[in-house]
Amino acid sequence: MSDLFDLPFETEEPERPDEEPSDPGGTGRRVYTVAEVNAGVRALLEDAFADVWVEGEISNCRVWNTGHVYFTLKDASAQLRSVMWRSAARLVKFKPEDGLHVIGHGRISVYEPKGEYQFVCDEMEPKGLGALQLALEQLKKKLQAEGLLDSARKRPLPTLPRKIGIVTSPDGAALRDIIKVLGRRYPNAHLVISPTRVQGEGAATEIANALGLVGRVEGVDVVIVGRGGGSIEDLWAFNEEAVARAIAACPVPVISAVGHETDVTLADFVADLRAPTPSAAAEVVVSAKNEFVAGIDRLSDRLAVAAERRVQAGRQLLQRLEARPAFAGFTGRLALRGRHVAEVEAGLEGAVRGLVAARMRRYHALRQRLDALDLRRTIARVQTSLAQVSGRLTAAAIGRYHRSDARFRSLAARLEALSPLAVLGRGYAVCWDGDRRSIVTDATCVALGSRVRVTLHQGELACTVDDRIAGDQPDPAGRTAGREPKH
Repeated sequence: MSDLFDLPFETEEPERPDEEPSDPGGTGRRVYTVAEVNAGVRALLEDAFADVWVEGEISNCRVWNTGHVYFTLKDASAQLRSVMWRSAARLVKFKPEDGLHVIGHGRISVYEPKGEYQFVCDEMEPKGLGALQLALEQLKKKLQAEGLLDSARKRPLPTLPRKIGIVTSPDGAALRDIIKVLGRRYPNAHLVISPTRVQGEGAATEIANALGLVGRVEGVDVVIVGRGGGSIEDLWAFNEEAVARAIAACPVPVISAVGHETDVTLADFVADLRAPTPSAAAEVVVSAKNEFVAGIDRLSDRLAVAAERRVQAGRQLLQRLEARPAFAGFTGRLALRGRHVAEVEAGLEGAVRGLVAARMRRYHALRQRLDALDLRRTIARVQTSLAQVSGRLTAAAIGRYHRSDARFRSLAARLEALSPLAVLGRGYAVCWDGDRRSIVTDATCVALGSRVRVTLHQGELACTVDDRIAGDQPDPAGRTAGREPKH
């Protein structure tokens, strides 16, 4: 019986067109293949049972990783192998499991590879119990097993919440009711609103995300999650597992306020406190404050009564003491003592004032002496003197500089006038021997053909002596005296 589930098919079976049976050998016999027989049986079954409702108890239920569900429907005398494809299984509100009595809708078909017929279920509902209610009971049992519904994990509400988180629709009447009640009874409360959809496809995920966001806001002390009344389908988002786990994971206490007083959802069981309506949730939040304020008022009244009793007891004791003989004339003696105290006080005040005046005069005298010896004033005088001396020194240095500069310029001019280079600049030249060791001043000292150097104002000439003139006065014939002939 379990052979069908050993190798389950992963996709829906494709339709196959009918084929004509073969006639090998031309004998006139119609011979069918196994596949043809299975295909024919399948066509017959699907035509005859194309739209059927089947009632039975689920057994051998398996959900494969592909999402397909394989199970057997049975009653007291028979069983029927069944399959529900993933596309249909994801629309079932509850979880199919062994022992459930269900009614399934679908068709009868044949799994041709094994020649076994099966019920292909495309819709399922529990027998005698609504699908939504069954899904809720299954999820409630699951969360109960995990301890999320235990009363031991319920947290107490804060006494004076400073920030109150609200998770609901921004357009619903629930938000307006909560704000109205809190504004009337707790006007100094800081509200943190996390808007979300509260019904429809995907609303449960949005509510869970909104709870996570408001739980992470710094300073939030308590969270109200809920909505106004509606049908069970409208409120179903608060029966989803995602919302229940988000409430349990919220770091601060959560108040569930879903629908009216008669509406009960899974969120009410997981939350730390259930309120019958959103308005009641707002009143529950501030009820702790009212009790706290009432306690303060009671303590204040008790303190006032105790103080009044203490004063009355003191007065009675004073009256009894005044009635004793030892206290006769006590008021007169007390007045004399008061007058004496006033006189002593006046004398003490005059003495103190005189002492203070003397101390002030001495203080002013010492202050004047101290000001005369003030180091800051001495430094100021020294700085002034240094500034004057520095000015005179600077002036003397500048004068000395100008005089030295004038003398230097005069000597430089004289030196320039006596400089050989200045003479050379006027067209004169200096003649050196060939080794440039001595200056030639006499032409007779230079041999013919020897090398000499002539220094000009700019540059130098290397010359060879071809002729010598003994004197510098020419003879009347126009010849230079002392000329030696050339050889």
